[in-house]
This record gives sequence, C-alpha cells and structure tokens, in this order.
Amino acid sequence: MLVLFETAAGYAIFKVLDESKLQQVDSLYKEFDTPEKANKIVKLKHFEKFQDTTEALAAATALVEGKIGKSLKKVLKKVVAKEAHEQLAISDVKLGGVIKEKLDLSCVHSPAIAELMRCIRSQMEGLITGLPPKEISAMSLGLAHSLSRYKLKFSPDKVDTMIVQAISLLDDLDKELNNYIMRCREWYGWHFPELGKVVTDNLAYCKAVRKIGDRTNVATTDLSEILPEEIEAEVKLAAEISMGTEVSEQDIGNISHLCDQVIEISDYRTQLYDYLKNRMMAIAPNLTVMVGELVGARLISHAGSLLNLAKHPASTVQILGAEKALFRALKTRKDTPKYGLIYHASLVGQTAAKNKGKISRMLAAKSALAIRYDALGEDTNAEMGVENRAKLEARLRQLEEKGIRRISGTGKAMAKADKYQHKSEVKIYDPSGDSTIPSTSKKRKFEEVKEEEEEAGEEPVTPVVKSKKPKKEPVAEGRQIEEEEEAPAEETPKKKKKKKKDKKAEAEAEEEQPKAEEAEEMEVAATESSEKKKKKKKKKVKEEEEGDE
Repeated sequence: MLVLFETAAGYAIFKVLDESKLQQVDSLYKEFDTPEKANKIVKLKHFEKFQDTTEALAAATALVEGKIGKSLKKVLKKVVAKEAHEQLAISDVKLGGVIKEKLDLSCVHSPAIAELMRCIRSQMEGLITGLPPKEISAMSLGLAHSLSRYKLKFSPDKVDTMIVQAISLLDDLDKELNNYIMRCREWYGWHFPELGKVVTDNLAYCKAVRKIGDRTNVATTDLSEILPEEIEAEVKLAAEISMGTEVSEQDIGNISHLCDQVIEISDYRTQLYDYLKNRMMAIAPNLTVMVGELVGARLISHAGSLLNLAKHPASTVQILGAEKALFRALKTRKDTPKYGLIYHASLVGQTAAKNKGKISRMLAAKSALAIRYDALGEDTNAEMGVENRAKLEARLRQLEEKGIRRISGTGKAMAKADKYQHKSEVKIYDPSGDSTIPSTSKKRKFEEVKEEEEEAGEEPVTPVVKSKKPKKEPVAEGRQIEEEEEAPAEETPKKKKKKKKDKKAEAEAEEEQPKAEEAEEMEVAATESSEKKKKKKKKKVKEEEEGDE
C-alpha cells in the first residue's frame, strides 16, 4: 500500500511496510513513538518539493477545491502509475474520487488511514529526509498566509461590485430617459400635439417622430413596423385635423436627434439589464429566485456588498431602504414600517393589503437564509431558493383562502381553528338608547319611587287649588304635574349617595317602578274627576240661588 501525504514543502509518497499494524487503530500511535519505530512501519519512496510559494499555493487551493494540481498529477504518473496494483491511501475522499476517475488508480480512505496520517505528521521530520525543521516551519507559515489571502479574495465570478455599479447606472439611465422623453413629447407636441395622446408607449413615440418628421408627411409614411394598424389609422386621421403650429426643418432635425438619443439609451438599458440579470444569477442565484434581479441588486447595493448583506438579520433585510421612516416612527412612538426595498418583490406585490406585512416578514426571513447561502456557501445552484419560494407561495395561498373562508363561512378548517366563546341566550333590552334626554340611574329612580310611596302612605291627598279661569285649568294642572315631577329630579343630586343594595332589591325595584307610575296616574285621574264633580255642584247651587231670587 502507498500513502499520499501532503506537506507545505511538497508531496510525499510513503510505502507501508507492515500493513497488519494498521488493523490495530487504537494502538497505532505507539508504533510511531520514535523515528526508528516509524521507519519500520512506513518508508519514504518519493518526495516532490515545491519550487516556490506560488506553486505551493496553487497545489493547496487545488486540494481545497478537490481538484488535481499539475504537480500532484506529475507525481502520481511518475511513481504510483508504475505500481498500479498497489492501493493509494489518501486523506480526502473527494480527491480520491477525482484520482480514480482521471488516472484509474484505486484509492482507500478509512479511520485507520486517518490515524496513520496523524502518526506520519507527528514524525514528519524524521521520515522526510533532506528538509530541516526550520525550513518546514517557514514554508508552512508562508503557505498559510498565502492561502488565507487567497480565501479572502473573491473569484471574478463572485465580484459583487459590478452589480452595485450596474444597478446604480440602471437607475441613472431611467431618470435620464424619463427627462429626455418628457422633453421630446413637449417639444414635438407644439407641432403635432395629437400624436402624444394616440401613442402612449414612449419608445414607439420616439421612433414614430423620427420616421414622420413634419406632420404633413404622415399620409405618405408607412408606420406599420412601429405601430399597430388601428393606432396608425388614428395618427393619420389626427394629422389631417391637427391644431399644432408650424415648425422649421432645423427644429425637426433637432427633435429627430433627440429621438435617436432616446432610442440608443433604451437599447443600452435593455443590454445592461440582461447583463445585470446574468451577474445576479451567477453571484446570488437563490436571492434572485426569491425577490428578483432588480430587488436583489438594490439590496446588495444598499448594504454595500453581498457579504455585508449576509451579516444583516432578517428583520433588518425586511426594512432595508426604509431607515428614515423607521427612525421617525421610533422618535414619534408610532408604528414602525413593515417593509422597505423588499416591497417591490413580486411575492409582496401580488398579496392583498392586509397580508403584505406577514408575507414581507416571511420573505425577509427566507431571503436572509438565501443571502447567507449565496455569500458563504460553496454551491452555486438555486435549489434552496426555489424550494423556499414554493413554501412562501403555498403560505400565501393559505392566507388568501383563509380570508375567503371567513367571508363565505363554508370552510371546515375555520370551525376547528376558532376559539370557543360562551354566548348567553338571555337578552336584556336596554332602554337607554330610546331617549336623548339624560336620565337618572336606576338606583336613584328606585329611591325616588320608594320615597314617594312613603309620603303617599303618611299624608292624605290634598285637593288642587281652584283657578280663576276654568278654561285654562287643564294646562295649569299639566304644569303643576310637571313641576312635581321635576322637583324630585332637582333634589336627587343634592342628596347623598346611599349604600349599595343587593341585586335582588334592584330587580324588585325595577318591577315595582311601573306599578308606582300606574298608581300615580290613577291618583291624578281621581283628583281631576273629584274637581269636576265639585265644579258641577257649585254651578247647580248658583243656578238655584239665581232662580230663587
């Protein structure tokens, strides 16, 4: 059996002399106590030394990525291929698979091999001849520094500064295009104002203006390549009855030049968007699947880099871009914003207004995982992003169906989810809403009724004083009754509050109240009838006296 051992100085190939010792894994370290014992187990067959640090770094990075470097391939072909019947012990399974695939050599990896590698490393200075300990330590330190620098540097495919610059340029192009198109519409609108109302698409408008020139050429110009037939017919009809002013050929030339600039910038913007889309799929495929190219690029640009964005928690990703609103809400102690740049993602856009907050929170949580996977993971596939997006879409459908069930009342799931609340069947009528006049409390009414009953029981009913004018007696009596009713109402606020009574007493008071009111009405009716009888008797007496005279 041969052993491939990697060092900072080069590759070493050892020959295992006694393979039976490898079966005793637990006691194998005892056989490597001294260099003499170690030389009895393994023997150095070949050592390929690195020429400089650059070669060592290239070999180390190839091993880290599970690839075969040029120097390793050279060693394996030179030494191991001659003894193809021998098995090659390696420390990395991934590297073993690549060696077997490319060089057709049988590779072995097991716990015993790992223990053997550890033992060889402990006695490396004695087993590898021709390398002083100081040189090995210096080469190890230099390789460690070089490898650390290499890992810190991103590969060209992972450079996210290009995305930051591309999305910033895209936003600038949009602003400039809007300004140019607005100026073009306003400028040409003096000559042919009806064209702006008929043709709404900006790019088609600029192409049409460039092709038409003066509006008198519309009848002879073929616009079928730019506009549909219906719109072309409308343009030709509008040109015949146009209210625009006449312009010179020099003005038309300047307007056409501006239209050329708009068309060129639009074409470049389309090309830049395609470039940004490809870069986003290469650098952050999972984030692109989750929120889209533009939103993902704006998040990276806002954070500064993909690595900085990966350091943010999901709650920060959710409101990234709404910092001003957040601090204003914290200062005024109002509700904080629910979303920032993530609001423009397609998942949030297709959600109902009441569920936008929930979906943006869930999308931010999944996006934070996707960002970290893209920034720090080794794979470049978008499987995780596709899986998480499917989960979010399922959750979105569930939220929408939940709202539909609640409106229609046909879902069985809602009956299980609702919390049970006991509803009393006894309904008590509340008369407080019947009148707008402020009424006294039930307790005070009960006290007034009781006092009136006591007074009625102690004092006899006194006859009402006669009025001089008999025709206005009912009105006077009505006023007197109102004054009697208002008197206790005025006295009640002056009286002190009495002690609380039992609920039974209040219920009895409510039952006795209508009875007391009926008794009062009966008493008033009795007094009125007695007064009428007395009046009749007095009239008869007067008539008899006049007749006697």
